[in-house]
This record gives sequence, structure tokens and C-alpha cells, in this order.
Amino acid sequence: MYTIMGITGQVGAAVARTLLKDGKKVRGIVRDRARAAHWEAQGVDLAVADYQDITALEAAFRDTEGVFVMCPSNFAPSPGYPEAHQVVAGFRQALEAARPPKAVYLSSVGAQHPTGLGPITQLHLLEQEASTLPIPSAFIRAAWFQENFQWDITSARERGEIASFLHPLERKFPMVATEDIGHLAGKILQQEWTGNRYPEIEGPDRYSFLDAAETFSRLLNHTVRAVTVSREKWAPLFEQQGTAPDRTAPRIEMLDGFNSGWIDFDPRATEHVRGSHTLEDTFRAFVEKESR
Repeated sequence: MYTIMGITGQVGAAVARTLLKDGKKVRGIVRDRARAAHWEAQGVDLAVADYQDITALEAAFRDTEGVFVMCPSNFAPSPGYPEAHQVVAGFRQALEAARPPKAVYLSSVGAQHPTGLGPITQLHLLEQEASTLPIPSAFIRAAWFQENFQWDITSARERGEIASFLHPLERKFPMVATEDIGHLAGKILQQEWTGNRYPEIEGPDRYSFLDAAETFSRLLNHTVRAVTVSREKWAPLFEQQGTAPDRTAPRIEMLDGFNSGWIDFDPRATEHVRGSHTLEDTFRAFVEKESR
């Protein structure tokens, strides 16, 4: 049996699907059992545990062939990342006590750097802490999620435009579908290795926001254009979206990191994987879902 965190989310669900398809048993860690009823119907064992419940996490990590670990998303962390430090310390304590045979972690492109990452700093902290555990570990450094564009559907459909924080519009960035990330994690969990691994993953091609606009245009059957959001407008826009004024800096730092090229794959990496899902594959899935 393999233990999966985040099974009700996109990446965790993809990990679970990969393992179930391969005939493996799965235990899913959830905070609300009702939200995972469909997984229980598929034979998944559910373990109820909060990210901060170390005792419950330890129990869920025990008696398993391997675990998939991921931090909760937080794009507006407190200064100094105290939330991430607490979560990562809890993970370490639970994993050190349970000693599963191996662990696979969701990390990010750029997580090799200690600074200039914004919210990705939380995954750098995870790598630093978990890499010292006496457990074979694999930290999957994933590219920009293709699914990030799902928040642009309404604008693309109603106004014929999508907003770009990545500059310039024609620059192609590594992007990846969450299904490909989960598939890779599920396959790695079934492998044997020693020490720490840092596999990187991106999609079959690199894409720009112009490519994204063209893809929306094809799927929505009308012209969609990409529009640059100037940097001085970022903080006010994030505040309008609900981010506290003193919490906008990390997200801006992350975007600056992508635009400057600082946040990129590690040239020293020895494992680089390309997924199979194109941007159009991913867009079609969530455009069709919204149209139902």
C-alpha cells in the first residue's frame, strides 16, 4: 500500500490514479472524509489527518511501501514563512518516526535556490529538511502548471483576453500538466533507489502566453489575445483579489524570478522528464468541464 497526501487535489489524485491503474493499494490522507467518498468507493483506504496533526500523519505513514508528500498551497505567506517552517518540521517528525521505505515529494522548478523564489521558498525549505532524513527521497521539481490557466477561462470567453504576468508575451516557459506530475510520482514510488533524487518535469513543449491565447482561440472559436499586466499594477491587483497588502511581496518576487530566468531548472540535474500532455490537451479538459 502507498500513502498519498493531497488525494482530493489535482496532483495527488493523479498519483492515486497511476497507482490504482498499476494494481496497487492506496491510502489517501484527507481532512474531510466526505470529500473523498468517491475514492473510498474505488477501494482507497482513507486516513483522516490535518497537516499539523503529527500523530495522525505518523500513523498514516506507517505500514506503507512509500509515501507521496506535498505542502499545502500558500501564495500569501507570512514574512519569514513561519507556516511552512511549521508544516515542514511536522512532516519531518512524522516521517522520522514512521520510517516509510521511501518518499516522493512535490517540489518546484527553482527550488534549488535559497532566495529569490517567493512562495517556492516553501518547497526549498521542504527539500532542505527532508533531504537529511534516513529515507530514500525523490523531490519532483515541476514546471509552471498548465492548469494555472483555468482561472483565465472566464476572461477568455467573455472579454477575449487573458492577463499575463510572465514577460515578454512571446517568451516560452517550461509548463507541465498536473496529470503528468502525478503519473511520474506514481511510477517513482514503485521504484527502488538510495539517497536523494531531484527529477525535473515539464511538458512535451514549452509555451508562451501567446501560445496560450492561440489555444484558447481554437477551443473557444473566437479570438483571444494575451495582454501584459505591467509590474506596477501587480500589487494593487493582488490586493483587489483579496491578498493583504503586506502579503503581496512573495508572489511578486516569484514572478520576478520567472521573468528574470532565476527560477529555472537546475543545470546540474541528471533526471529530466517530459510529460505527454500538451497545452491544448489540458485546456480542452477544463474548457469542456466548465461548459457542462
